[in-house]
Amino acid sequence: MYMREPGRSEAEQSRLAVRVAVFAGLAVVLFAVGVLRLWQLEILNGDEYLQQANDNRIAEIRVQPPRGKVVDRNGKILVSNRTRNELRVTPVELPPPGPKLKAEIRSLSQVTGIRYLDLKKKLRPENADVPGGAVILSQDLGLEKVFYLRENRDRFPGVDVERVFVRDYPRGYLAAHLFGNVGEVTAEQLELPRYRGLRQGDLVGQSGIEYEYDRFLRGAPGATRIQVDSLGNTRGTLADKPATAGQNVRLTIDSDLQATGEAALGSFGLPGAFVAMDPRTGEILAMGSTPTFDPAIFTRPITESQYRQLTAKQNDAPLANRAIQGLYPPASTFKLITATAALEEGLITPQTVVEDTGEVTVDTISFKNAGDKVYGPIDMVDALRVSSDVYFYELGLEARASGDGGQIQDWAKLYGLGETTGIDLPAETEGLVPNPKWRNQLFSEELTDRPWTDGDNVNLSVGQGDMQTNPLQMAVAYSAVANGGTVVTPHLAQSIETVTGETIEEVLPAAKRQIEFSPGTRETLLDGFEQALQEPTGTAYQVFGNWKIPVAGKTGTAERGTDVPDQSWFAAMAPAGDPEIVVVATIERGGFGADAAAPVVARILEAYFEIPQVPSAVGKSGAVSD
Repeated sequence: MYMREPGRSEAEQSRLAVRVAVFAGLAVVLFAVGVLRLWQLEILNGDEYLQQANDNRIAEIRVQPPRGKVVDRNGKILVSNRTRNELRVTPVELPPPGPKLKAEIRSLSQVTGIRYLDLKKKLRPENADVPGGAVILSQDLGLEKVFYLRENRDRFPGVDVERVFVRDYPRGYLAAHLFGNVGEVTAEQLELPRYRGLRQGDLVGQSGIEYEYDRFLRGAPGATRIQVDSLGNTRGTLADKPATAGQNVRLTIDSDLQATGEAALGSFGLPGAFVAMDPRTGEILAMGSTPTFDPAIFTRPITESQYRQLTAKQNDAPLANRAIQGLYPPASTFKLITATAALEEGLITPQTVVEDTGEVTVDTISFKNAGDKVYGPIDMVDALRVSSDVYFYELGLEARASGDGGQIQDWAKLYGLGETTGIDLPAETEGLVPNPKWRNQLFSEELTDRPWTDGDNVNLSVGQGDMQTNPLQMAVAYSAVANGGTVVTPHLAQSIETVTGETIEEVLPAAKRQIEFSPGTRETLLDGFEQALQEPTGTAYQVFGNWKIPVAGKTGTAERGTDVPDQSWFAAMAPAGDPEIVVVATIERGGFGADAAAPVVARILEAYFEIPQVPSAVGKSGAVSD
């Protein structure tokens, strides 16, 4: 009961009583809510918040695992690991702005050789890889500097030297285009299923074999949990979870054969590539590209200038793997496709004789043999032996081509041209098998000066014009002839192994398709290809005429424009009767097929069959190489 105040009416006194009651009720409700919230925090969620509190004073340091090794088919190490000393500075652990910070930065400048002002900018907290994390100042820090920093820890708060794993290449430049590089996983990659469970800062394969088999090579990161105070200072180690080393990848590559091929190819000093493959399984025995580069360049941050040098056209783009990324007209090595199409589509028989007059005219354009040669009456085997262009020009005129296909185009695609081979490397190019629909579309978009004509099919018949392929695709095509019609899937990995060498998984990709051609067609092709190398009038007799092992193959000389020297091609199968190896090589600006590419293939075959270098048969042949 409250006392009435003098001077207030009864209505006013009543309103005041209601207000007092409302405020009292609100106070009771707020007190009740506070009690309930406190009960929830202490009783219901106490353990959860206790864990969060502990987490606030426990830091977890990610420990990167050593990646698995990459070895060749004989177990020789191609890629392994080494450790290096990285100088790291954690900006948030540096002294506050003032004399002590300036003194430490000056001392670090003397140790690292980085200018004071540049170092000051680099040590800003926003330059750390992760918030509150470290900035890498130097890699491969010398031992003297490591000892100096450790002996003077009190002068360098926030500075640490960490030993990390980086890739090592004991064979130097060998097979550089195959391995790829390793780098920190990106934010975009972390969104992908293949990188589930990883964190920013973890290392993954970014290209090449490192990328394709990253899930095996990567291993599993470990962690060291340390106790820190509110300022982030370490108070002790709580627990260690060791990292798990990655598994090894055994390649199909024979490193000695690889070295022979790279040396032979590099001896010309011109851009080019080669592929040596088992036609029965698709195993890549050797594969190289020139110019090459040092793969160790990617074990440290690469500068913009270095990257430009690796990709610049004026340097012939050393980073490009021409074996799988080249876009070249295959020239007369393509006659394998045209011959198959003509025989299987009934355009001609092996015995059909064509009069080679040395020239074919289409509209107003004259197509001639290399060297203006005239071969007279020849059949298919003869045409392959001497590489008669006129013989195949006639087939190109007769073959049908319409829409997005044609008799030659369809067989080219069956052999695997114009599509990726499926090799276990990223960034493989498809190439191009030109057809009327493709060219007519370009013409309608005013991207070319004319629609498809018979001349395009004539050019295609000898692998010229708009046709684009690479050595790997041609190796797959020749392998299909060698093995009886199977279009294999080429592959570089043979198996996945434990660190002790036990096989976990074999890599056995399925074939892409089976080509149905008659035994007579295969016999005609192999006969013509063998005569091209073994007969005195053959186009590569000057290189293979003295061989004891029968080799079948085909030369090619591709025109690349009026101001560019011809490109040299050669494809071989050995032994000719039952091939166990196919080798294809090409050299840009190399000239005739027998002059550059064929000798490279010869060196690879000599190494494979372990025979002494065979003397040249130059001077014993009157043939003109194409």
